[in-house]
Amino acid sequence: MKKVRVALLGLGTVGTGTWKILRDNGPMIEEKAGCCLEVARVLVKNPEKKRAVELPEGILTTDFESIVADPSIDIIVEVIGGIEPARDYIIRALQAGKQVVTANKAVLAQHGSDIFAAADAQRRTIKYEASVCGGIPIISALQQSLLSNAILEITGILNGTTNYILTRMTESGKDFDTALKEAQGLGYAEADPAADVMGVDAANKLAILAYLAFGLKLDVKSIQTEGITGVTQRDIAAAREADFCIKLLASAKKINGTYRLKVCPEVIPLNHPLAGVSGVNNAVLVKGNAVNELMFYGQGAGEMPTGSAVVSDIIALALQVA
Repeated sequence: MKKVRVALLGLGTVGTGTWKILRDNGPMIEEKAGCCLEVARVLVKNPEKKRAVELPEGILTTDFESIVADPSIDIIVEVIGGIEPARDYIIRALQAGKQVVTANKAVLAQHGSDIFAAADAQRRTIKYEASVCGGIPIISALQQSLLSNAILEITGILNGTTNYILTRMTESGKDFDTALKEAQGLGYAEADPAADVMGVDAANKLAILAYLAFGLKLDVKSIQTEGITGVTQRDIAAAREADFCIKLLASAKKINGTYRLKVCPEVIPLNHPLAGVSGVNNAVLVKGNAVNELMFYGQGAGEMPTGSAVVSDIIALALQVA
């Protein structure tokens, strides 16, 4: 059986989920895929840090050069997050002839053109299912299952933090600040929640979806973006009285020959398919000219759902390598 060697860059939430799935589901993956996935190295900042999982001795490293220069490593998985050094690592991995998986929506939305150009130049593949909506397979749907359709419109709840906050404001009458603190206490929001509550995270994800659906240039700065910090209980109550609710929606559609991309709080009727998406869940409505309307729903973040998408990408690339 062909052995495919994998290196993980990062062992945070997503990296840990990826490791657990490869460890626990390894025999099943081997049976289904017909190849053995071996995690050869894991790049971390501090090898002495106490971690949620036990790794074999000698697998941790702080040296990216030793990974990218190792000819036995077939796939490099970037789950560090942020822009740098993630962007540099991804491009250098591709230039070294490695296949690459990333979960990094920010680096793709802001530097995707350079990254895809590097992949094309080396005839290598970069896969990024986990970059949008965690475990929901929306990327593969747009890249494969919906190729027979002209995509007309995409509308989604792409950020679990803001959806949780708006859910709590709606169901429990909490104000924004109280709901945010609750989300932070549960680990649903970062200590600095700006990227989430200001709509930046959802805009990054929308840029990727619009690139896939419409072939638009990855340009997150062109997306009209408004967060939820201005949503009040008065707004929530007024919407409820009219049988509506407020959701942070990301949408992309063609209007009068021009594509319009926006992220902002919107009032939608309670019978709308996205109105019932609560808590930290995500959902994406895709309208195609043949299939009409489809809805993709599930957990848009978290250790195991996001790790599931990462491992699926690893398996797909392993089948190319094997």
